[in-house]
Amino acid sequence: MLVAMLMGFSCGLPLLLTITVLQAWMKEEGVDLTVIGAMSLVGLPYTVKFLWAPLLDRYTLPFLGRRRGWMLMAQIALALSIAGLGMCAPRNHPWLLACSAFLVTFFSASQDIVVDAYRREDLSDEELGLGSSLCINGYRLGMLLASGGGLIMADFMAFRTVYLIMAACLLPGILTTLLAREPEITGERPRDLKTAVVEPLVEYFRRENALWILAFVLFYKIGDTMAMAMTTPFYLDIGFTKTEIGAVVKLFGTWATVGGGFVGGVIMLRLGIHRSLWVFGVFQAISVLGFAALARIGHSVAALSGVIAFENLSGGMGTAAYAAFMASITDRRFTATQYALLSSLMGIPRVLAAAPTGFLAKQFGWEGFFIVCTVMAVPGMLLLLKFAPWHPSAPSDVDNQFSNE
Repeated sequence: MLVAMLMGFSCGLPLLLTITVLQAWMKEEGVDLTVIGAMSLVGLPYTVKFLWAPLLDRYTLPFLGRRRGWMLMAQIALALSIAGLGMCAPRNHPWLLACSAFLVTFFSASQDIVVDAYRREDLSDEELGLGSSLCINGYRLGMLLASGGGLIMADFMAFRTVYLIMAACLLPGILTTLLAREPEITGERPRDLKTAVVEPLVEYFRRENALWILAFVLFYKIGDTMAMAMTTPFYLDIGFTKTEIGAVVKLFGTWATVGGGFVGGVIMLRLGIHRSLWVFGVFQAISVLGFAALARIGHSVAALSGVIAFENLSGGMGTAAYAAFMASITDRRFTATQYALLSSLMGIPRVLAAAPTGFLAKQFGWEGFFIVCTVMAVPGMLLLLKFAPWHPSAPSDVDNQFSNE
């Protein structure tokens, strides 16, 4: 369980270094809002990591075993690329900055692939729920350190120093990889690369409603994700300091998200996955309107705290149901590739839909922008009518629908 949490921390640390912290750095350097929004495209590796996931399933490095060997390689390369990102100059060399950020996201996505596969193979079915929960909490702590801690440190030191410190913070993950056990291989390994690529996809697309479910994974959190893509420039634009953002939005907000995950898990025990997706989806959409209200109120730490508390609580509940849903439709024989496919789709809105957010914010203003983001949440909710109605015609839940024979 400790390994699961530490590996989650190592996965969560790099994510916001190419989003929140990088946005704050570029804003401080006077980079145009449109360029800041377009920089989210460097996160493409998170959305297409399923393309090289079969390689990590099929091939084994000559040290540390099938999973830990790839994990160590990804973590060392990730630490070096984060340090390299800190050496860039956002205003003078934006293309070099973009290339360095792309390397960070590529090695971070590669680490995510192997950590997900490791956790699935190392833990028994009985341990998987608790292990996944601890991994997510470790992930949140990594994000908290990178974004909240990083922004607070940036008020007292150069961003270059902040990135060097964050690169050093990957050391616990590297030590965990070196000291952890290699999981036993319980299933038949892919005989060749073709088998590793084709069989997981064939198995999934034979299922009923396979395409509708992929569309749902893509659109369920798109409105919330678009709004989050521009929150840091928004906070700075209406007068909040980086310390206020780090303390309220990142530190306080992260604990609200963790609490939302636990509350969401309890509620799902009563409502089930289907109905929880409906309830939490509505909460997510309403929470985005809170930012539109904050745009009218202006600089108010109390108002910011209230908006962040509700948004992160509802976002944590939505993520809990979202993760439970994806886990329920993953075939254990092809966990690495199928989970990489689903989590890649989950990351597409964070990259592609976030790219024009700077342009939308300039065109509509902050209040209009967040209203547009709220409307974008509607398609994902409507897709639930196809395979997760509030009153199902049969008493089967989604995890029964996709259970292995």
